[in-house]
Amino acid sequence: MALEMRSVCEKCNRELQLDGEAFVCSYECTFCGDCSAAMSAVCPNCGGELVRRPRRKTA
Repeated sequence: MALEMRSVCEKCNRELQLDGEAFVCSYECTFCGDCSAAMSAVCPNCGGELVRRPRRKTA
């Protein structure tokens, strides 16, 4: 089962483009690159590691 890729950063509410950089944890928390870096790639919700979200070409 694939993770749900959210369209906005959960910390700053910045819109995340389909082909843009974003980071996600195993609980589908999604953050922009700037917020992920500021949080040292650790999800503030579950404490899990944030990994680069696969880039999508379509919705």
